[in-house]
Amino acid sequence: MSSQRLSNILGHLKGNTSGVSAVTSKNADDVVLTCAMRTPLTKAFKGGLKDTPVDILLMQLMQHLLSRSKIDPSAVEDICVGNVNEVGVPYKARAAALAAGFPNTTSVSSTNRFCSSGLVAIQNIANQISCGSIDVGVAIGIEQMSLNVDKQGPGFSAAITGANQDAADCSMTMGQTSENVGSDFDIPRERQDRYAAASFQRAEAAQKSGLFAEEIVPITTTWKDPKTGEEKQVTVSADDGIRYGTTYEGLSKIRPAFTQWGDRSTGGNSSQVTDGAAAVLLMKRSVAEKLGQPILAKFCGATVAGLPPRIMGIGPSIVVPKLLNKFGLTVDDIDIFELNEAFASMAVYCVDKLKLDVEKVNPRGGAIALGHPLGATGCRQVVTGLAEMRRQKKKLFVNTMCIGTGMGMAGLWVNEVL
Repeated sequence: MSSQRLSNILGHLKGNTSGVSAVTSKNADDVVLTCAMRTPLTKAFKGGLKDTPVDILLMQLMQHLLSRSKIDPSAVEDICVGNVNEVGVPYKARAAALAAGFPNTTSVSSTNRFCSSGLVAIQNIANQISCGSIDVGVAIGIEQMSLNVDKQGPGFSAAITGANQDAADCSMTMGQTSENVGSDFDIPRERQDRYAAASFQRAEAAQKSGLFAEEIVPITTTWKDPKTGEEKQVTVSADDGIRYGTTYEGLSKIRPAFTQWGDRSTGGNSSQVTDGAAAVLLMKRSVAEKLGQPILAKFCGATVAGLPPRIMGIGPSIVVPKLLNKFGLTVDDIDIFELNEAFASMAVYCVDKLKLDVEKVNPRGGAIALGHPLGATGCRQVVTGLAEMRRQKKKLFVNTMCIGTGMGMAGLWVNEVL
């Protein structure tokens, strides 16, 4: 650790350095992001990537990362892939990296913390860089939900579910937890539908304005027509889940999706089941300068928090204050939040509880409109959020998400392209 950075940290602990000054300082051993991209997010079972295996999606994404960043593949020491449901992902990720052009000296691992897996991958690589284990690494989040959707859950032994209520509640479906949040905290259907309509409208505006172009890299794949069975080669270059013309009035007519537990969550105000992936290139600031890599942002750190599984959706409301407190910041210091919209119930609650300015939350729309490929979201938010930060010329960014079984995670970033 550099003497300057140590001085900043000690000064902050003593109250001599403001939170904003501390996190925005530039030091040689900072973890910085030099390249970020994502695939299109496409509707599961019928969208453009529905027939694309994870290894193919990974390989092409990695190829785009190498091409865009112009990094020497041998400089990348480790790759961490966040994923939730893919069987054999450690094998597939390693093979995909080799096929993409990384040498066999580049190591690969996978990680899974449900919807935060992409952010955990970032944290894993960043932690290795911070402690000196590596200088350069890649973090990826990916989910192919068309081919791998865990509908049944793992199943628990009777000794586990009988131990206590929290343990038993880990078996709840996400839809049930959404209805729990809606009923426990009185989030009416109307507010959920209005929030969802705004998400669609923001995503539509962003897509029509071409804002997603800098985020997305195209994927060439085989697509099978569900009606005729005919296979054809296609290049997928745009998100296909955004429903143009969505209004509150239209969403209010959709039937509840989880009637066995409640009547507030619907297919219109819940995140879409989606295929997609995202990747970021991370390294020490000193290494980026040596290699001539463009420094887009600084990663300050991330943290997690636990909460009752039955209301897992409110995780961001608990973890964001924890994160900000660690860096001596307040909600008002943050310019943009990327909040995962697993369900409108949790998004509305978290915005209210954190007292967020809604104009700062998901300016380009969130998962209700764009989709929520589970393992990808924690990384995809970073790609989208930092792109919007550059457009607005803002400084501090937080991405955060709820996590199945009752957790929340959040990360803090400093935009360096102003």
